[in-house]
Amino acid sequence: MTVGLSPPPSPAAKDVACGARPLRRLGAASPFGLALPSAQPTAGQLYAPRGVWFDDQCVVVADSGNHRVLIWHRWPETDGADADVVLGQPDFTSEGPAAGGRGCENGLHLPTGVLVHDGRLFVADAWHHRVLVWNTLPTASDTPPSYAIGQPVLADAHPNAGGTVQGNTLYWPYGLGMVGGWFWIADTGNRRVLGWPHVPQPGEAAHVVLGQDDAQTALENRGGAVSASSFRWPHAITGDAHTLYVADAGNHRILGWSTLPTRDRPAEVVIGQRDHAHAEELPHRPQGPHRLRFPYAAAMSDHGLTVADTANNRVLHWHQPPRHGTRHEAQAVLGQLDFNAAGENRWKAVVDDSLCWPYGLWSHGDRLAIADSGNNRVMLWAGPTVAPALSREI
Repeated sequence: MTVGLSPPPSPAAKDVACGARPLRRLGAASPFGLALPSAQPTAGQLYAPRGVWFDDQCVVVADSGNHRVLIWHRWPETDGADADVVLGQPDFTSEGPAAGGRGCENGLHLPTGVLVHDGRLFVADAWHHRVLVWNTLPTASDTPPSYAIGQPVLADAHPNAGGTVQGNTLYWPYGLGMVGGWFWIADTGNRRVLGWPHVPQPGEAAHVVLGQDDAQTALENRGGAVSASSFRWPHAITGDAHTLYVADAGNHRILGWSTLPTRDRPAEVVIGQRDHAHAEELPHRPQGPHRLRFPYAAAMSDHGLTVADTANNRVLHWHQPPRHGTRHEAQAVLGQLDFNAAGENRWKAVVDDSLCWPYGLWSHGDRLAIADSGNNRVMLWAGPTVAPALSREI
């Protein structure tokens, strides 16, 4: 498969990013400088996308601001390519939550995480407090979902299914993932992560609850100080057969379980903080290769662990995924020219290799997709592959 390239990034950014470079842009180009494109929905326009998934044949984007999901049933051959399928809206030019007033049965309200697994499509329909499941990947627009996780029926969209928190209810689920053969949901509003050893059926309670004392509790940091077993805003999930990673955005860190948890227990790994007991935000100062501010996404591939350091307008990459301990320094940065810069679009202009509030990531093979939310676009990159000597924190 041949993929044409956008203009290459600056040499400095390309070197620090370990050979990573933009390949394709989905969404409109910026008209000039720091100005953003129109957010009027079309088949090729995006508004604050927060989630992305792709493989060799297909790209799926949670076009969050337009309350819809777009599907490209081919690798996009041009920048700004039109999508083939829209879900959550009756057509490509409609917008608004719950399909512009048509209801929640076939509408979305701030979709975020997206995933395709074994031919099924999963969408975290965050503000409808559910994860939607299509048993086959839709090839026609406005295809209704097969069922919902977190709600008894598709017509319901209340926090915790209209009652108290339980093992089968959700409140603002932002992220989801398949890790180690388990299906995981970041149940952000309930400040917990739920796990099933298979794709859950309607009404099925989670087999594992991480971050709370039981399935009926939803306390920030378990009602106490931040710890290795608590969350503030768990937002995204990734990992491999050995390690589960959770982007705990509100505590400015990534937590990792170096063996997959089958019960609630403390994480062994923390990225972005000095230890498991801290949750410091350090705005307006150099962050270096090991600090994070509101990391909203993470992705794993054969080439390592990638994290969206969202409030620092950059993406960090570890060639060897951290499996134990603290103070893990990244080996590569995308979106900035060094580890100490953090400006939106580098305080200059919207170009192919700049970032503004990256919210979503997905890795596949040697490619990386970044939901560059603040720039109303998704950028598809050739991912980091090598590890040259890099500057350290000043």
